[in-house]
Amino acid sequence: MFTLAQPETFAQDIKKSRFLAAAGPVADEAAAKAFIAGHSDASANHNCWAWRIGQSYRFSDDGEPSGTAGKPILQALDGQSLDNVAVVVTRWFGGILLGSGGLVRAYGGTAAACLRAAAKTEIVISVEAKITCGFADLAIVQARLAAQPGVRIVAETFTATGAELVVALPEADIAAIVRMIADLTSGRATVALPD
Repeated sequence: MFTLAQPETFAQDIKKSRFLAAAGPVADEAAAKAFIAGHSDASANHNCWAWRIGQSYRFSDDGEPSGTAGKPILQALDGQSLDNVAVVVTRWFGGILLGSGGLVRAYGGTAAACLRAAAKTEIVISVEAKITCGFADLAIVQARLAAQPGVRIVAETFTATGAELVVALPEADIAAIVRMIADLTSGRATVALPD
């Protein structure tokens, strides 16, 4: 799955109607609602939208015939394997009716073109772990963790004999990182994973 690195916009005219898509990354439902409110234009005829955050999603046709706007926008999100993203497609009516099929193509196509143009980043699922190590091993453990892609040191607490590091580890690399820590410290450091 991917998300957007930054907000993106795309505009096009279809049979004298103007369509403007705005897409952006959102962390939760409140952020999605704020994004939609911030990118909707009250002077436009329709502000249709969709968002997906994990298993949760919503969409709105905003007065267009049912299923001709919000659902095609959501399908554009799903078709590009995007998550934590909201899209608003605003339409200023140009006087020519597009019909149901034309509306589906216009809204879905405008959203898809906007999303294709956007810079994407891969969503990496991470797990928090606690690494306990002595002062003798601390510097090498920190250096090796910093060199691992996707690893973040979240917190560091010093004890009488060493340190406890709370780290975010990419889920796919946990076994390799645990093995690396054990090898580096000859088994002196421990890695506690959540149950």
